[in-house]
Formats: sequence, structure tokens, C-alpha cells
Amino acid sequence: MGVITHITLKEVKELFPSFNISSITPTNSGVMDTTYITDKYVIKKYEREVDINAEIKLLNTLSSTLPVAQCIAQNSEWFLYTKLQGTEPKIIKSYHIQALARFLASFHTQTQKMKSHSSFIDNYDLKEILDFVKPNYYSYYKKLQSLQNYKPKNDGFIHGDIFKDNTVFDKDKIGVFDFIDGGCGEFIFDAAVCLVAFDAKKHSHFFINMFLNTYNQRAPKKIQKKELIKTMTIAAKFYTLLRIQRYKSPHKTKELL
Repeated sequence: MGVITHITLKEVKELFPSFNISSITPTNSGVMDTTYITDKYVIKKYEREVDINAEIKLLNTLSSTLPVAQCIAQNSEWFLYTKLQGTEPKIIKSYHIQALARFLASFHTQTQKMKSHSSFIDNYDLKEILDFVKPNYYSYYKKLQSLQNYKPKNDGFIHGDIFKDNTVFDKDKIGVFDFIDGGCGEFIFDAAVCLVAFDAKKHSHFFINMFLNTYNQRAPKKIQKKELIKTMTIAAKFYTLLRIQRYKSPHKTKELL
């Protein structure tokens, strides 16, 4: 989330006159797309080429059983989504990890047959990004170059980006949004991203064990701890690489590596 294209409340009211929007608040986390929050809705403008119709279809499929936002209106390049209840977590507790595991297990159960989508990893030209990192941040390149050999299996559709700013929690209830960059990949990668994002500094085995105990009771494919820890390293490297590309600096990557 974040704001690239600025818009006024007056302009929003003109775009969506039937929704009685009385205030808008810009978000300040992330710079990929423009996102504003209102009391009941989320307003987005995608600042890059995305398949919005595919996301809307996915959200419609998931919304009957999972807490995901729905796109309810569009005007020009602006989209209006329902707002999920809750707030982004600040201090990670056990119930956050269990909620993540329950969500992912249910999500993967529904998406395991969605194998005709584009590959999540192929949405990113890792070789091109590594070619940029090599001459500019060679010490990081040496740590990250193994990503060019990462060839994930196709278990089904994954979110791939469940960091804290893509979630809200209302006590032990979770809501997840921003599926726009998802694609087919390994379910274990989805789990690894969650655990890196929610416990990046400690990689606590307590949280890993708790996640696995909850996830494996419900998921269509069980995850082994050894493989999960290995994939957490891959996920951390992957998002380190993307952050270096995005910010043209490694200073926002230290917590991941």
C-alpha cells in the first residue's frame, strides 16, 4: 500500500457518488500501488499492468468461505473494495500465527485445483534483477544468486505476499487482501513468506511448530519442518532481492537476511 497518485475527497465522491464516502486517509506503507482508506471501503489505483479481472474472479470465489475483500465498484482507473475489519498487527502473538495457519490451510484447499494461472515466480524476472544487483551490491549478489536456480512446483494458486501490511486482525480473526500479484507456486512458499514476515527477526521455532501443528491438521498437503525452514531462507532471499530492486538500496532488507 501507499500513495503514488493523489486524489481529493471531492474527486472520490464524484467517482463513487452512491457510496456516501465522507473521508479518505492515504496509506503510507509500500509504493507499488495507490491505496486510500475510508470508514467502510478501500480505494485503489493500480500503478502497473495487472490482471484485475482475474483478481476479482478469485475474490468472488474465495469470499464465501474466507475473509477477503471484494471489489464492489470501478470508475476509470479507480477501484472500490470492501474494507476488512481489524488492524495490522504490531506485536506478533501466538493467535496471529494460528490464524495465519488456518487461513492458509483453507485458502490452499480451495486453490489446489487452480493450476492454469501464470507462475508466481515467473511474474518476476529474477535474472534481470540479479544482473542489476551484481555490479551495484555485489556482497548481496553473492548471497542471493542461488535464486536463479529456484524452480518451484505447481501446487496451485498462492498469495505469495502475506506480509503484515496485507493483513488485518480483529482479535484472533484474520483478514487478507492484495491477491493481485498471486500466481501458481508451492504452498510451502506461501507458508514460508508468512513466517518470515511475521517473525523476521527471530525465526522462532515456537512459532514454526505452532504454525505447522495448525496448518497440517487442515491443509491439502502437509509441510515438513525441515523443508519449511529451507524455504523460509528462499523466501527471505526473494523479498530481499525485490526490495533492493524497488528501493535501489539494500538498507530495507537487513531484517530479512
